[in-house]
Amino acid sequence: METQTISAAFYRGNKSFAVEQATALPPAENEVAIRIAYCGVCGTDMHVYHGNMDARVGHNRVLGHEMSGVVEAVGSSVSNASPGQKVVVRPLDHCGQCPACKAGHQHICHNLKFLGLDTDGAMQEIWNVPAHTVHVLPDEIRMDHAALIEPLAVACHDVRLSELKVGEDVLVIGGGPIGVLVAMVAREAGGNVIISEVNENRIAIAKKLGFDTVNPVDEDLAAAINEKTGDKGADVVFEVSGTQPGVDAMTACAATKARIVMVAIHAQKPNIDLFQFFWRELQLIGARVYTGEDYEKAIALIAAGAIDADTVITDVSPLSDIQSAFESLDASPTALKSLIKVGDFS
Repeated sequence: METQTISAAFYRGNKSFAVEQATALPPAENEVAIRIAYCGVCGTDMHVYHGNMDARVGHNRVLGHEMSGVVEAVGSSVSNASPGQKVVVRPLDHCGQCPACKAGHQHICHNLKFLGLDTDGAMQEIWNVPAHTVHVLPDEIRMDHAALIEPLAVACHDVRLSELKVGEDVLVIGGGPIGVLVAMVAREAGGNVIISEVNENRIAIAKKLGFDTVNPVDEDLAAAINEKTGDKGADVVFEVSGTQPGVDAMTACAATKARIVMVAIHAQKPNIDLFQFFWRELQLIGARVYTGEDYEKAIALIAAGAIDADTVITDVSPLSDIQSAFESLDASPTALKSLIKVGDFS
């Protein structure tokens, strides 16, 4: 691969992006160069857009990590990918030397670099990444659907850590993109899933996907969950809202011996009802990003059509319109998952 001039979207601070020409270099020895097809906009990208992460990303960063693409070229030492293959990237670059890495927990490396935040990301036509982050896709997979694999892997990780058993009652608090994906993975694993959400548009999407829903604005959530579970409560609770009411609900709705998975990132320390952990012998499980195992599970679910990707993806915009795409998403009460179309792929 020769040096190429490409289009890239740079975050410039103050809720602004600039689509400019950049230089794509040939991949280094242990790198893979990927021609990007689609890139999803995630909640973290929106935090950057609002200026909440300027100290970390600066004002010259290409964002994006929920992507799909095709291998353009590989470095001389790369053996796990070949030009022309459809791929996604697991955007975690670990150090290999810290206690977490040495214990086999590279996904929570003490010095973890998140590609697309700590480095430039996928909102550019060609993206060079470490070869160890690349997962090869089946040829038949749709590239827009494949852009859901990264957030779906989050959901796979959350459900795997919950040790959900077939027939258990599940409450997902928060019906945004990750909440909906958690709900779908939990249902695929055999759970009886209820979604709690306050946004009527997202409730409508959840119902379209076939889920039972509760709006805690309109009814008492704990009472509703008890009614739906024979006064038992939820065996597994996923807190995905990132709100204090969500944290209140996760203990109020939990059954005896329930497992609560903390999925959301809370900007401030929430108040947690620790008495309920004593009273009902609850478990609280932290869940951060994903492992290679979770990525392979997500790929298999997308390839099998087990995830209703067309319903989850609510809008697609070209890279040239990234500014208006972020503005629209920020103001939209109806959007669930927004994609940026970077390249022309089927």
